[in-house]
Amino acid sequence: MKLPLDISSCHAIIKQQSSQIEECLKLILSLEQKQKELEVRLNQNSKNSSKPPSKDGFKKPKSKSRAAFPGTKGGKQGGQFGHNGKTLEMVEVPDQVIQLVPEKCDCGHVFSKEELDEAFLKQKRQVFDLPTPKLDVYEYQQLSCQCPSCNTQVAGIFPDQVNSRVQYGTGAKALMVLLNMGYHLPVNKIKSLFSDLFGYPVNEATIQSATSLCYTKLESSQQAIQTHLEQQAVVHLDETGIGVNGKLHWLHTCSSTCFTYLFTHAKRGTKALEDTASMINRLTNYVIHDCWKSYFKYENCQHGLCGAHIVRELVGLDQNGTLWANWFRRFLLVILALTKENGGVLTKKQQKRVTRMYRQIWKYADQIEPKPKKIPHKRGRPKASKGRNLLTRLDQHQDALLAFAFHKQVPFTNNQAERDLRPIKTKLKVSGCFRTSLGAERYARIFSFISTARKQQVNIFQELKNALNGYTFLTTKP
Repeated sequence: MKLPLDISSCHAIIKQQSSQIEECLKLILSLEQKQKELEVRLNQNSKNSSKPPSKDGFKKPKSKSRAAFPGTKGGKQGGQFGHNGKTLEMVEVPDQVIQLVPEKCDCGHVFSKEELDEAFLKQKRQVFDLPTPKLDVYEYQQLSCQCPSCNTQVAGIFPDQVNSRVQYGTGAKALMVLLNMGYHLPVNKIKSLFSDLFGYPVNEATIQSATSLCYTKLESSQQAIQTHLEQQAVVHLDETGIGVNGKLHWLHTCSSTCFTYLFTHAKRGTKALEDTASMINRLTNYVIHDCWKSYFKYENCQHGLCGAHIVRELVGLDQNGTLWANWFRRFLLVILALTKENGGVLTKKQQKRVTRMYRQIWKYADQIEPKPKKIPHKRGRPKASKGRNLLTRLDQHQDALLAFAFHKQVPFTNNQAERDLRPIKTKLKVSGCFRTSLGAERYARIFSFISTARKQQVNIFQELKNALNGYTFLTTKP
């Protein structure tokens, strides 16, 4: 480049190049920021973010301990000391007794019947096995006779559930519903199973009809579940995405350790929570959730945050160089350990000290965490960092986060809701999505009942049979 000879022209070139250098620096800073954001996103896993373990891929991060979330003590794998294992135990009254008598002695003596009658029991062993599966066929014969008084022909009455010339009974229908909704078997697999076991290849329409009937019959049981949840001291809320007819919908849960309620909706936030199917506006005790903003609009209940979600966020921030994140994480885990030592709740003195330390750590973090900066010529609020966003939530919802330490009934995590939603992922992996909204609603109601029955430790198969007959353990027998 040939430079001009006069000074004013040189100054103009310098200004031009200075402006270009400034633009290049801004572009470099912008690219570095984007690179950092992409690296953070790339390094996310189930231990430092809200990503599920299934998204970790084949190279899953090694845990420093065998525990589910950070801060708990490690130990040997397998059953732990004090764990009540389950194994087969002999029953008092077996279904069939097979006596093994000796035929002859080693010396050649053959025992007579009289000698065998004096034999005594030396040892017994029991084998738990399945009989050859088969469908029992019950034939209902309607008999008629003539009344001697009025000469009217009077016939017997078929039971209400016997309404076709040939049909499947409640036991077979209950098994179809349990396999499809409870164990997520596709319709074709159920058809094959019935053919292999019983020799009857049930058709798809029969399975759909059984599911539809069960859905209708369980309406009163669903209402009973909702009534019980309103009376629970602690209820867990969560939601997960599902596919319905090729579109994104949401499966919402409201559950406790004893009851499960599921419902589907096209939206995740306020519109779903304001729907008549939602229960949050009917709850008055503690609700545990993952700090989804829409939940805090309801002030009729008390809120508790999932500590595991917060810990994972703090782990992610710590791995990406946020100085205060490790302090806050260790602080929360120390509180958790103290609550376990004190029977689930801190003493009044400990509560005051914890509250004071919480504010001190938060103020320290607030000083060192960069404030959001307004970008010139860009509309809207300035973009805040992930650390700043988390700090804002830690400030606004301090009482909700510390509720587990101040109230014995409040748990540290929202694992109950996550466990109740986990089976839908198996269903989606098998089926891909629900073809209709009605199909999703049927699944939500029936699986709510199955999950509740499992929590109540009742026989699920028998209760589905009862449901098809019009009653369950949650309702009154007609």
